Amino acid sequence: MTTQAPHMDRVLGRLDVIAVAFGAMIGFGWIVLTGDFLNNAGTLGAAMAFIVGGVVVAFVALTYAELVAAVPKAGGAHAYVLRAMGSRPSFFCSWALVLGYASVVAFEAVALPQTLLYIWPDMLAGKLWSVAGYDVYLTWVAAGVVAAIVMTWINVIGVRPAAVFQTIAVLFLAGVGVTLIVGAFVGGSTENMQPMWNGGVAGFMAVLVATPFMYVGFDVVPQSAEEIQLPYRKIGEVLLLSVFLAIAWYVMVMVTTSSSMHAVDLAKSNLATADAMTKMFGHPAWGTLLVLGGIAGILTSWNGFLIGASRLVYALGRSGMLPAWFGQVHPKYRTPANALIFIGALSLLAPFFGRRAMVWLVDAGGLAIVVAWLMVGIAFILLRRREPELARPFRTPGGVATGVTAVVLAAAMAVMFLPFAPAALTPPEWVIVGLWGLASLALVRRIPRVPGGPDAEERLVAITSPAAQTSADRSTESV
Repeated sequence: MTTQAPHMDRVLGRLDVIAVAFGAMIGFGWIVLTGDFLNNAGTLGAAMAFIVGGVVVAFVALTYAELVAAVPKAGGAHAYVLRAMGSRPSFFCSWALVLGYASVVAFEAVALPQTLLYIWPDMLAGKLWSVAGYDVYLTWVAAGVVAAIVMTWINVIGVRPAAVFQTIAVLFLAGVGVTLIVGAFVGGSTENMQPMWNGGVAGFMAVLVATPFMYVGFDVVPQSAEEIQLPYRKIGEVLLLSVFLAIAWYVMVMVTTSSSMHAVDLAKSNLATADAMTKMFGHPAWGTLLVLGGIAGILTSWNGFLIGASRLVYALGRSGMLPAWFGQVHPKYRTPANALIFIGALSLLAPFFGRRAMVWLVDAGGLAIVVAWLMVGIAFILLRRREPELARPFRTPGGVATGVTAVVLAAAMAVMFLPFAPAALTPPEWVIVGLWGLASLALVRRIPRVPGGPDAEERLVAITSPAAQTSADRSTESV
């Protein structure tokens, strides 16, 4: 009699899924970057850039919405590309996403202590060293490391506690958003919103190029598809709803913040939205409240990407692309504990590199995520062509044309990272991408070439499973 291996529990409901996706998209950037956005493009220009950027991301989300309903497996993109293109393209896509998601998790481990400085400006003590011109302090590092351990542990002990934590933080974040709207009416002025347009096309593009990375996060939902307790069609619908909620959030932040003071003054602030809240209500306590909202955004993004990254690593381990240790489920907590510990360990390193690491991680991870989006779009098109009979509880309007649009837009985003482009990576960021790429080349050599198809994962597991390898070894010995 064989004992069935533990599996993950299907416990995530509609509100949980919305909280995970929306919370992952609303991170920390809206606290620190809004002043620059308004100064570059003006109130209406910045708002329009987020609307246009949101539409771009919505096309990518539409491909995910159909695929997550048709192929509801942990790892999401890993399963789609494996079915459409085979084992090695699937690994490259998944490995790129792991870099993207892990970089956001690590970013939040740096962003949290940086945000705490607004509340406790005297917290810095015990200088360790300097990185890229920024001093790194022991207390600063400790705040990030302790938070990383706590966040990882919350996820290890169960996806339900992680989802409850996410929901509470998102509700607090929503309350901060309502306060911002009230503040605009109480202490804001339409005169401060001038100029509505600034910087012409260049100003608009400067904001637009940043929007995809402000919206990254909706795609963590497909990675945990095996834990979602919803009809498959509803998963796609909820995913799209989270994207539209994020668009509304960022447009709201642009408009309300711009009403507080002139864009030139906002651009000089380290935490523009917090200073805007202080100005609107006339007391620094309100700015502190908004910073607490920023901390909630950090934690929801951290939690969401920790869920997404760990499920990807789990899927890679389960399919044999990574060692089987990564594909194990904790017998008690029913979570991919080993994968979570791996991602958590990576995030522990980030605070030791100081504040500058935030920029390096987001930019390098952004390119990786866009490349994965591109591959998912291609997988969407191929599966529409090759498997028209595949059950699709959610069918994306426009079909292949929508998929082609998503691929073209994702490719355009990827070009922006190349040298001489608006969002060109810096040398340290290319080092991160290069090292991760070299690791992928080393790892992919151990992955057998398995063509795509409905049973691609089963064929891959049959080859890479310990039993199959033991059998192969015995055959070799007998020869």
